[in-house]
Amino acid sequence: MDAPALVLASASPRRRALLEQIGVPHVVLPVAVDETPRPGEAPEVLVLRLALAKARAGASQAPGRVALGADTVVVLDGRPLGKPAGREEAVAMLCALGGRTHAVMSAVALTDGEREATRLSVSHVRFRPVGREEAEAYWATGEPRDKAGGYAIQGLGAVFVEHLEGSYSGVMGLPLHETAELLRAFGIPVWRKRA
Repeated sequence: MDAPALVLASASPRRRALLEQIGVPHVVLPVAVDETPRPGEAPEVLVLRLALAKARAGASQAPGRVALGADTVVVLDGRPLGKPAGREEAVAMLCALGGRTHAVMSAVALTDGEREATRLSVSHVRFRPVGREEAEAYWATGEPRDKAGGYAIQGLGAVFVEHLEGSYSGVMGLPLHETAELLRAFGIPVWRKRA
């Protein structure tokens, strides 16, 4: 059996599940890139740059295949919130997000080593107020540890969400509309079952 043409340059189980949801066979090839924002870098530039860096890293390890990289950032007051470094940062993030609307920017990038293309999805999420005690209890579940903004909309963190405008899958970490567009452009069909 031939190996899938697509390499997912990510260890994220959410991104893998989303690709499986739309029937895209793939192999997982986690990559490591420096995710440090550059001085003065706008959040949308950051997330697009990181998605492309991940795709390039994946393509360099899997010649002859198309590599998909993705990145997600939560933005509050123009400031990107990455993954919390620890309990205090996670609690502070959740309390700051509480009662407010924030943006979630998810970028997806594809490259075959020659062609490159990117797409950006921007969604707006409104949280109900979140108190410190509840934020600490959520941290104790373990769910927010590796999530941008310190929450998972597809998990327990869904209880905080009052309103979502945009892409649910984008908030999860892989905007499927934009991803499907790119896959088609690179000749990779969606809605296929694994053999």
